Amino acid sequence: MSSPYQNWIITERDPLITITLNRPQAFNSLTADTLNELRDIAIYIKSKPNIWVVVLEGMGNNFSAGVDVGLIKPLMNLNPSFFQPELQNLQLCIDEFDTIPQPKIAKIKGYCIGGGLILATCCDFRVASEEAKFALPEVKMGIAVIMGTQRITRLAGIAHTKEMILLGEMFDARQAQKYGLLNQIVAQTDLDEVVHQLVQKFYNLPPRTIAIAKQIIDEGINLDLRTSQDLEIKLQAELLGSSDWLEAVKSHFEKRPPKFNNQ
Repeated sequence: MSSPYQNWIITERDPLITITLNRPQAFNSLTADTLNELRDIAIYIKSKPNIWVVVLEGMGNNFSAGVDVGLIKPLMNLNPSFFQPELQNLQLCIDEFDTIPQPKIAKIKGYCIGGGLILATCCDFRVASEEAKFALPEVKMGIAVIMGTQRITRLAGIAHTKEMILLGEMFDARQAQKYGLLNQIVAQTDLDEVVHQLVQKFYNLPPRTIAIAKQIIDEGINLDLRTSQDLEIKLQAELLGSSDWLEAVKSHFEKRPPKFNNQ
């Protein structure tokens, strides 16, 4: 894929796509253009069955320092009738990325702040350097967290989320893991290799099954138990008779590695 984007570098090596936020001079902060481009990238990824895994990272020394102050300042002059649609559009950009069916891995180093942390929580796995720094400092700017407070709450719980948001303090990777925000912490020098190994695991798993399992988890959390179980049965029934399902069963009984094709 030749990248038409100003703020992102897209690297496709089937079945992996790596999307790199390319604003290192601004600590990979997020602008309206950045998020609008991310929405377009997400739509592209959803259309590509040959993509099985997505890695999200930042160029240079940081994942993302959050929403650029240049984006916040113009909001000061907007009345609520303009302010709300503007933020809703940005939230929809994040939502589009959030709903990518392929497993997404956030590779985190340096600053992972505010909107950058929200973006990381849209990923299914978060692997961070032990030197990474985190914060949700929006209250210090006089605003509440935007673009997905509940994404943090669902991972960390109410008590931890209030601690992060209401105090707005910086915390390290160990604390982030205690909050439930990280799957793994590794040495900075090992980050690339650990993420690579995680990506490799998905090459040996049926992509369509992974996508449906993700959907069951992500949608089911908002449903009551009975409805979530019905969803589970409905979606799994769609796998029966599929090429990858038959291959999974056959390879198991034939005691050989499976060869999946996302069909």
